[in-house]
Amino acid sequence: MGKIKSLLGMLVCCGLAGEPLSAELDDEQALGKRLFFDASLSTPPGQGCFSCHAPTAGFADPRRDQPVSAGVHADRFGSRNAPSTAYAAYSPAFHFDEEEGLYVGGQFWDGRAATLEEQTQGPLLNPVEMANPDKTTVVKKVRAGGYRKAFEQVYGAGALDQVEPAFERIVAAIAAYERSPEMNPFSSKYDAWLRGEAELTPQEERGLALFKAEDKGNCAACHPADPGADGSPPLFTDFTYDNLGLPRNPELPHYRMPETFNPDGAGFIDPGLGKTTGDPAQHGMHKVSTLRNIALTAPYMHNGVIGTLRETVEFYNARDVDPRWQPPEVAENINREELGDLKLSDAEIDAITAFMRTLSDGYRP
Repeated sequence: MGKIKSLLGMLVCCGLAGEPLSAELDDEQALGKRLFFDASLSTPPGQGCFSCHAPTAGFADPRRDQPVSAGVHADRFGSRNAPSTAYAAYSPAFHFDEEEGLYVGGQFWDGRAATLEEQTQGPLLNPVEMANPDKTTVVKKVRAGGYRKAFEQVYGAGALDQVEPAFERIVAAIAAYERSPEMNPFSSKYDAWLRGEAELTPQEERGLALFKAEDKGNCAACHPADPGADGSPPLFTDFTYDNLGLPRNPELPHYRMPETFNPDGAGFIDPGLGKTTGDPAQHGMHKVSTLRNIALTAPYMHNGVIGTLRETVEFYNARDVDPRWQPPEVAENINREELGDLKLSDAEIDAITAFMRTLSDGYRP
């Protein structure tokens, strides 16, 4: 398994597993890219950042046959679907917006990492992900990986000599790559359309109109689709948190994890933002994802409970009126104002789905 993952990493990094990655990178970003695609930095070796954040899957998990990602130990699973790292750099630092009365920004589904650097540390030290026992182990692996010259070129002499600052530089380099144009290219068909360089099909145009219409899909309420006042391309998220009323996912392997990793067993309920804030009023809320590359990142939602993009629109459309959808995992705080009974027709659902497929990077006329 480790050798297969390492080979996949080399193929992806070199552009052989999909579209080539060709953006110009500065020295720090290039160093971060090497680290991002290095499968030797886990314990045991065999898993890198790319394992759950592959370019060919919109920098989300490329394995679609399971709702959440396996760690380097194949029998260990977390409780959440790996979010895409693409465009994560644009999320503001985690904070409470006094004017709106909402929590905004941060990283992970629950905002527990305030910044991109803080997020980058998580998988390296998480026992169900890359499973390194401590920072010293990570630094030793980097020292042994032929990185010393590159680190000293970017950060100065002795950059890897002391564990704490060396670890901070490791995560800084990975975060620098995650901020690079390679991971944030704004190269979708929709971006080309905004620049006047492409045409949407009639179905895609109708989908965009429905996506934005307050009396129809109203998707843009949380996933803004218009350029910013300065002309910056839309990010398709407002970086807030919401309880969508999602049902439990019975296929979640986390329910069957040993008590060490899941003390609640089959009774586990994901508290989301409520755990991060310690505020019961935020219980069950999860971060609003960007819709960029959404067609590439199935399965969907924090627990991977929805398998296809069209089914996701169907859930938003008829959560409260279609018996196919099971009761919500967390019944309080559900957003009942903007979804649940949108009364969209099948053709309208198809149109919204078609529009969202225009958000995948790598478009060529």
